This record gives sequence, C-alpha cells and structure tokens, in this order.
Amino acid sequence: MKEFLKSKKLENVCYDIRGIVMDEATKMQNQGIDILKLNIGNPATFNFKAPNKIINCIKENICNAEGYSDAKGIEEARESIVEYCNKKGIKNVTTNDIYIGNGVSELIVMSMQGLLNNGDEILIPMPDYPLWTAAVNLSGGKPIHYICDEKSDWYPDINDIKKKITNKTKGIVIINPNNPTGSLYPKEILESILNIAKENNLIIFSDEIYDRLVLDDLKHVSIASLDPEAFIITFNGLSKSHMVAGFRVGWMCLSGNKTNVKKYIEGLNLLSSMRLCSNVPAQYIIKEALKDTESTKKLLVPGGRIYNQRECIYNELNSITGISAVKPKAAFYIFPKIDIKKFKIKDDEKFVLDLLKEKRILLVHGRGFNWDKPDHFRIVYLPEVSKLKSAVTDIKSFLEHYKQQ
Repeated sequence: MKEFLKSKKLENVCYDIRGIVMDEATKMQNQGIDILKLNIGNPATFNFKAPNKIINCIKENICNAEGYSDAKGIEEARESIVEYCNKKGIKNVTTNDIYIGNGVSELIVMSMQGLLNNGDEILIPMPDYPLWTAAVNLSGGKPIHYICDEKSDWYPDINDIKKKITNKTKGIVIINPNNPTGSLYPKEILESILNIAKENNLIIFSDEIYDRLVLDDLKHVSIASLDPEAFIITFNGLSKSHMVAGFRVGWMCLSGNKTNVKKYIEGLNLLSSMRLCSNVPAQYIIKEALKDTESTKKLLVPGGRIYNQRECIYNELNSITGISAVKPKAAFYIFPKIDIKKFKIKDDEKFVLDLLKEKRILLVHGRGFNWDKPDHFRIVYLPEVSKLKSAVTDIKSFLEHYKQQ
C-alpha cells in the first residue's frame, strides 16, 4: 500500500506552542489530570470576558451575516479600522487598504504567500512569534532571524539587522508590542528600522496585535505613523485586547506609497478573494470594539488584573535562584532566562516536558520561539495572582532538585 507523507514544505515549520509538550498535556488531561496551561494566550480560559456590548453586536447582526461579505470585509468595519489607523497616526489609508481576516494569523500567511518566491529572505526577530517563521517557510522563503537584545529590554539589535540584509531580502518583520518578551519598542528604535527599510527598499511588516495592552502609562507608537510615504503592512485585531480570541477577528492595513508594490497588491487581492471572506458575524463587532477603550484600560492600571499579574510573575520569578526575567511592558507574556549551567540543561523542550509531568504546569520552551539557546521559556501570566504564585512555587520546588543527565 502506498504511504502518504507530509509535504516537504513542512520540514522547516514548527509551532511548539501546540507541539509535542502540548500533546503530552492533552494525554494527561484525558487521564483526568488537571493541567495549568501557561502556554497559550487564551484569555477566556482564565475567565476574562468580552464586554457585553460586543457580544450584543453579534446577536443583533447575526441575521445580516448569513451571506458572504466583500472579500476584504464589510464596509462599516473597514471604515472603523481606517478611523483607528488615523487615531494611531497612520495617514492616507482608505477602506480599500484594509483586509479583514480570520485573525491576524491568516493574514500573516497571506502576506508572505503573495510576496515570496523560492529563496527570498525575510528578516524576523529572535525570539519571534513562530507563525512568522512558519509562514515564510511555507511560502518558499527563507527566514533570517535578527537578534533582540535581552540586556537592552529585548529591543531589536539594529547593527545585527544591517548585517543580515542581502540582495535577497524582501522585508523586515517587527512584533511590537512583542510576543514572547512583552517588550515595547521606543520611537528611536522604530525610526532606525524604518531608515534601514527605506535605504534598502524593503517592506516593513508590523505585528501590533497587543497595541492596546500597554502597561505603566507607556504609549505604543505604530511604525507606520512615522513616515506616511513608507510602504508598511500593519497587523492588528481584537483577539487579545477585547478577549474574543475564539471570534477570530484580525486585519491588516496597507499604508504608504504603493507605486512599486502594485503587483504585490494584486496578489494579495487574489489570495483574499480565493478564501471568499472572513467570518462575517465577527466582523460586526469591530466598530463597537474600537470605540471601547475603557474595558481594556482598567485591566492595565495598578489594581487591574493584568497589571497585578504582571507584578506578581515578575517579582516571583526573579526571587528564584537561577532564574532572571526582564519586566514586560505590554501584552501578557514573560520570557525568563534559566541558568543552564546550574541546572545542566541541554534540551529546553525536555525541561518543560519534565516540569509538566512532575508539576502539571504547561510552558513553552524558548527554542519554540526560534531562540537559539536552550536557556529561556515563556509564561503566559493570565491566571489570577493566587494561581501564579502557586505555579512559581511549584517551579521553584522543581528546580531545587532538577538536573538534566
């Protein structure tokens, strides 16, 4: 009998957020074992609720959503996104420049498929959100990872970006605010990246899904707001800021001078049309959601859940001998460093698997985010403070005896 193998296109694709360790966690759950899942940023799992106004939008419009919408999305929703872009300082954007998708994930893949030929290179941060690397590989391209410097608040290393540009480079990806580190990039860093892109005629792909989850009264700056002429694709959505990950609502915005990207845009339009349209009922929440800024803000100030949980996880982790972590400024992730010499860690995936089996806590190892050493892991700090404290106590207890052979 003929054996069917997976496509060779998947050979360099990984998504360890839902990988081998997750498979083991599922197996344990099926055996009746409770697992604390700190691996996926899924707010609903931790009792974060969408505002009632947003839920009502779907209820009220469900009968209007029985047919396909325009491939790019319903006009009302795209108009609201244009207004949001204007508020962020992203100018000269029309509804024709907006593509609504089933979450940002779908649009990331689309943006790479429409651009890349075999061997084309895209610069991607290290660590990254692994979908970016996967999307480049699946599109026949080659991901080139530039360093984000832990000693400098996880900001991109500008010199490393410059060194890695070749005649095959098509674009630079930034993730700001960053997943997995929680870093927020200052204007000066963004301006440096923008200048590099302009000097080398590169497209900037800016993943800004966490731009409404910024702590400490800091302000998110969209890189597209810094130059109205630079062609930039900005990605955003509601999954995290409005706690509706399951609704799959995301969009991308094309801004800047489009003179030399007309053929690329034709490709994006083709790909957009091929999937007919995104989830129509969920599109009806966009207008109301983008008017609602207070629901999210109250979580981010002292006394708010996300703020308090950030403070807890940062302080508790840094109290463990052999663990250090940079304080996140946005999103709800922290990317701690572990002393691999102290614990003799050679395989970070084995480390998180061993922790899962003993303490029933599910994390993601650093190399799952294309980090190049086995010395980091990511924690999602969405559980309430009491659960986070208990989890860190368990991690500390585990490390008191843990050594890899």
